[in-house]
Amino acid sequence: LAMAMAALLPTASARRSQDLHCGACRALVDELEWEIAQVDPRKTIQMGSFRINPDGSQSVVEVPYARSEAHLTELLERVCEKMKEYGEKVDPSTHRKSYVRVISHDGTKMDLSGVKIDGDVASSLKFACESIAEEYEDELIEFLSHEAHNVKDRLCSKRTDLCDHALHIPHDEL
Repeated sequence: LAMAMAALLPTASARRSQDLHCGACRALVDELEWEIAQVDPRKTIQMGSFRINPDGSQSVVEVPYARSEAHLTELLERVCEKMKEYGEKVDPSTHRKSYVRVISHDGTKMDLSGVKIDGDVASSLKFACESIAEEYEDELIEFLSHEAHNVKDRLCSKRTDLCDHALHIPHDEL
């Protein structure tokens, strides 16, 4: 029995870590998309060179602020603080963990049945979020600077494999 438990331990640990990183990636993208949506679409920022060209003109372009690199970089520096507003939910049939908001953006009452809310969950999620934001900063900015569809799936599954639930764990030969 002890050997059987020892053989299952790495699988459970790897799945926990994968669930955490996948959940952090998905929550990160949700939070970034929500923040972008809160910006006035008429707000712009000037991009380009402020040097004067030989003909006296400047190469300055106005772009929407919400999806500008400056705004996205600023968001990435503080968005992982929002992970304190998440809890952990375990699927009873698969035992997979997912992470859900426990505080709504607009103050509406939320169904928190079956959601574990504690400091360890929040700090683990925040740490995973910060790691993902740092490691995949360029990809996040690339996807979010254009109004891309399915950013969560494209980034968290296809580009990074953070949500690839087919675990590739080598099985020891007996």
